Amino acid sequence: MKADVASKRVDIRILEATDERQYMMGEDYEVYEKQGAPVGAMTFHYHNFYEIIYVLEGEYSSLLEDRTYHMKKGDFLLIDQNVMHKYHYVERKHDSSKRIILWITPQMLAELSAGNMDLSLCFKENESCAFHFPIYYEEMLQGYLLKLAMTEMQESRDPAAKRILDRGCLTMFFLYLNVLCAKKEYLFTQEELVSHPLVEQTSAYIDNHLTERITVELLAEQAHMSKYYFLRKFKELTGVTVHAFLINKRLIRACEALRGGASVTESYQMTGFSDYSSYLRNFREAFGVSPGKYREVYPD
Repeated sequence: MKADVASKRVDIRILEATDERQYMMGEDYEVYEKQGAPVGAMTFHYHNFYEIIYVLEGEYSSLLEDRTYHMKKGDFLLIDQNVMHKYHYVERKHDSSKRIILWITPQMLAELSAGNMDLSLCFKENESCAFHFPIYYEEMLQGYLLKLAMTEMQESRDPAAKRILDRGCLTMFFLYLNVLCAKKEYLFTQEELVSHPLVEQTSAYIDNHLTERITVELLAEQAHMSKYYFLRKFKELTGVTVHAFLINKRLIRACEALRGGASVTESYQMTGFSDYSSYLRNFREAFGVSPGKYREVYPD
């Protein structure tokens, strides 16, 4: 299977390294190959869909909230909804990197699950977000991803047939992935990831006090640092300011509340924005729609 798929490389969908898009153009899933060190995704961002990064060649690194995962050929990174993450640049390490990127909505995964098995569990119930599997399983999963990334079937040019094949590949991919991710021996070890205590501590404090007034001075005090050293160190580690990090945390909580059935007023009250106009302005800037429209588009 691996050799057959490789022979169709010219028909693989490619997402250029310069492409900074972090939203889906398709309704339910997208699969691309991306080559080289990306110039986009350099600051924290998050999605209302799931993301999988599979390292096809070379090396790749990502920072998920407070942990950096340094990945090599054959590794998988699974990113849950509304998890802040960014590309972590390592000089001269990623120029020859090739990855397969899979984006898929919760609605599509639920449809594939068909009430028999929750295929989204692989994103949620693990101590780590990164995995490496035995070569047999890795090549099997790679085969499904490469078939999904093809612009057309090798056997047919019929788009309807390609769509049916894709759904079958997605179902098999996530079925095997969930079974494999449940095995602790395939998780990244502590030696393969880098934790960032400052980001972890700040993130935890924000999560626990989100409805309260949170200032930079207060966060710096919690970290036992001067205000200006704290601001500089946090930006150095995450690529974003503390203020932007806090706003994103509040918006993530608002999205979760809206998808869980909360009213717009309730979502505002539980996210700690200083006033409603600030909540509305930041929400529109982040998602391009009002909270009310978001609630209509992404029901629970």
